[in-house]
Amino acid sequence: MGNDKTNMFVAIGLSLLVLLGWQYFVAGPRVEQQRLIEAQNKAAQQQQQPPGVTPDGVPSPSPKEGGPAAPVPGTVPGQGGPVSREAALTRSPRIRIETPALSGSIALKGGRVDDVSLKNYHETVDPKSPEIVLFSPAGSETPYYAEFGWVGANAGPLPGSETLWTSDGKTLSPGMPVTLTWDNGAGLVFKRIIAVDDKYMFTVREEVENKGSGAVTLYPYSLVSRWGKPHTQGYYVLHEGMIGYLGNEGLQEFTYDKLAKEGAYGGASTKGKAWNGVTGGFVGITDKYWAAAVMPADQDAPYTGAFTDRTDGATNVYQASVRGDAVNLAAGGSATTTQRLFAGAKEVNLINNYEKDLGIKHFDLMIDWGWFFFITKPMFRALDFFFHLFGNFGVSILVVTFCLKLLFLPIANRSYVSMAKMKAVQPEMAAIRERYKDDRMKQQQATMELYKKEKINPVAGCWPVLIQIPVFFALYKVLFITIEMRHAPFFGWIHDLAAPDPTSIVNLFGLLPFPAPDFVHLGVWPLIMGVTMFVQMKMNPAPPDPVQAQIFTFMPIVFTFMLGSFPAGLVIYWAWNNTLSVIQQYVIMRRNGVKVELWDNLRTTFRRGGTKAAATTKG
Repeated sequence: MGNDKTNMFVAIGLSLLVLLGWQYFVAGPRVEQQRLIEAQNKAAQQQQQPPGVTPDGVPSPSPKEGGPAAPVPGTVPGQGGPVSREAALTRSPRIRIETPALSGSIALKGGRVDDVSLKNYHETVDPKSPEIVLFSPAGSETPYYAEFGWVGANAGPLPGSETLWTSDGKTLSPGMPVTLTWDNGAGLVFKRIIAVDDKYMFTVREEVENKGSGAVTLYPYSLVSRWGKPHTQGYYVLHEGMIGYLGNEGLQEFTYDKLAKEGAYGGASTKGKAWNGVTGGFVGITDKYWAAAVMPADQDAPYTGAFTDRTDGATNVYQASVRGDAVNLAAGGSATTTQRLFAGAKEVNLINNYEKDLGIKHFDLMIDWGWFFFITKPMFRALDFFFHLFGNFGVSILVVTFCLKLLFLPIANRSYVSMAKMKAVQPEMAAIRERYKDDRMKQQQATMELYKKEKINPVAGCWPVLIQIPVFFALYKVLFITIEMRHAPFFGWIHDLAAPDPTSIVNLFGLLPFPAPDFVHLGVWPLIMGVTMFVQMKMNPAPPDPVQAQIFTFMPIVFTFMLGSFPAGLVIYWAWNNTLSVIQQYVIMRRNGVKVELWDNLRTTFRRGGTKAAATTKG
């Protein structure tokens, strides 16, 4: 059995063993334990809600209690079905949002942040393409917004979706907050002071003054609400949906489908889960590159965090909410509470700075680094460092790959030296097999004695493959989840390292006047990768078994097609890594006096192909 075949099969076997073991002994029991805890806590959670508040911690839909009305998703009460986003924006007077990173507006009717676009991000690599739209108002086709306010019983009318606020300004910008005011006519005066930084963080201070003659009890809340299930990528390595870090409860992630499987919560049409009395963290809704999240400014104050899926007709309303503890207002008293809203792009350094500067606990988990964060995070840091040095993420990938080769050089050298020694003793191994061809036990013993005498580790050749597996996965994860890689160009035709190579062999890489079909992703870089893999495999002698030899011959072709639809950055990494491995193995084999099989194997392969073709023609 050839050494290259042994290395490959051992690497694949060990990798599968690790993955299956992790799933069986760690991931599976954790999921089951979490399900049991959720079942035990659900009944208790449903008994701990204040008057006028649904179990998800948001305003009761009952208008008589002062909570916002619950319109049919995609509509505004009394105004018919969904309309265009532009038409929905005209249904309320507005305060303009203008920052270096954001544009949009706040609706004075309802006081919602419901119109946000990201100035620095576009739908395609064309800078003239439309900006990314994050929030849209109720009444549009895809409502998505943030809301703040108070809930409570016997407090008179409270601010809701139909409340018309007055404002002291017309534009919200960094350093220029706006104040919204509303008097409920029953003794309570509400103020909402909204500020925004130069990126994506809003700070909302809610003030209420009791000018009446009796005491009232209120509960502050904030939420992000999304009407209708959005299109999702659907990849296992990427979380999209509800996300939050809820104090001692830790990171909580619910996909839209998973949330729909939760039990009834506060009504037959609502499903979800709440966590009571937690401190620190955030809750929100995340896409691949964008997110919206709310959190208490005071990270030591207890709150109830919740995810809910409320259905109204054929539409789902997904909500992530924060509800604070009761605020008791005596006659003549006042109270203040402060919430924060993040609405923007998940830029790694910015997210980390918000966590550090604002004290938001584990806000870095807004980015899905995965179980192997101890690899993916350093990988991103390295790529980001060299990007700032060279100004190109593609070059950064090449440099990081080279640095990894240097880092693991001692292990790789021992591996390749062992492989070289294995090749050097092939004649002796063949003699052992011939001498003990009828006694496999003695054949194995003699082979192991030969290994011991020559100081050969027969499994050392697996290490380069095993090391490459986590590195490959980490780079794939970083390319897939981080917005920094989105629309990051390399050279030539690669304008987006996070997308597949746009060229195709079907139309001769654009020379023929028709577009390539979407299901065939076989561009220039996947072909380059296939060639490098083919050359690397030809560095070693072919397995003695003809079937195995054919399998190894076709492996580069299989990988070429398989990686054709992968991000271009990952294919470039693989091709470059193969090239470095070939050079390294060539040098080590020459230094150890072992014949390099590459040229002989290439001549044999093409001569065999030519001979077969001639024989076929002649026949």
